[in-house]
Amino acid sequence: MSKSPRPLDPEAKPDDRVDNALRPEKLNDLIGQDQVKENLSILIAAARKRGEALDHVLFYGPPGLGKTTLAHVLANEMEVNVKVTAGPVIERAGDLAAILTNLRAGDVLFIDEVHRLGRAVEEVLYPAMEDFALDIVIGKGPSARSIRLKLPRFTIVGATTRLALVTAPLRARFGAVYRLDYYDLPAMQSIVTRAARMLKVEAEMDGVIEMARRARGTPRVALRLLRRVRDFAQVRANGIITKNVAKEALDLLQVDPLGLDDVDRRVLKTIIEKYNGGPVGLNTIAASISEEQDTIMDVVEPYLLQLGFLDRTPQGRVATKSAYEHMGHVYTEQGQARLL
Repeated sequence: MSKSPRPLDPEAKPDDRVDNALRPEKLNDLIGQDQVKENLSILIAAARKRGEALDHVLFYGPPGLGKTTLAHVLANEMEVNVKVTAGPVIERAGDLAAILTNLRAGDVLFIDEVHRLGRAVEEVLYPAMEDFALDIVIGKGPSARSIRLKLPRFTIVGATTRLALVTAPLRARFGAVYRLDYYDLPAMQSIVTRAARMLKVEAEMDGVIEMARRARGTPRVALRLLRRVRDFAQVRANGIITKNVAKEALDLLQVDPLGLDDVDRRVLKTIIEKYNGGPVGLNTIAASISEEQDTIMDVVEPYLLQLGFLDRTPQGRVATKSAYEHMGHVYTEQGQARLL
């Protein structure tokens, strides 16, 4: 049974609606993450062959790599409904109970930021994931009694950027755990090309490469850059995204050739110039540039580590020789920064 395209949410922000429309519907439409795709295809085929719901799945990795998209793809492949929520939204056990009792057989419940679920909520989730049962306490005091409600077999798809913060009992109840890595340049070019075609934006290959190269290996970033470059091309050029148009637009957005933005450069500049290349603690860096620690740890650091610009040591963060060179500083053995 084929499903109609996912409808756009009229209350969503314009950029969110565009992202939803650009999301792949099926596993074959996904670009990149080949190993994860192969494993998921086996998981889906086996579940369909047995006529069962999918096993619970946990995706982890940096933000913007497609964890939410994969949850929708799994639901589409199994031809079931998907319900979306987030860990911080489920504040009480009763909230989770209301969600679970509304699920049908085979449905997918996607929980974003699953590491932020409260302990009381997790306790309700354990028997629901393992035994497909919901334990409810009725009444108070001596007259209180516990009843167990049977639930249809469903699938929980969890997503987290901080796997270490997912408690061991919860992590053990996911039958399949997959890490999403940054996308390579050919995959990013394919993603930008596909998105430009769907947005009916005329883009030359050199312009596509320029956007893909500066997208930090992250599809969400690539789509955001494409929308902003499209705006620039319509206002300052003839509507066609060439290499020069893309370069001018991205330079205006302060996104450098490696994809580093203003926050990334401020982190590196602080470590190199204020603290002689480190080591320096995360708290100190966050206070120095007036950013949240979680933003630096979850958004900034993963890509800087991927580029080899940053080292994590027991004493703190240390800028590498490559970071010095990229920021235009001379690297010395003493770690002293001297502007070229």
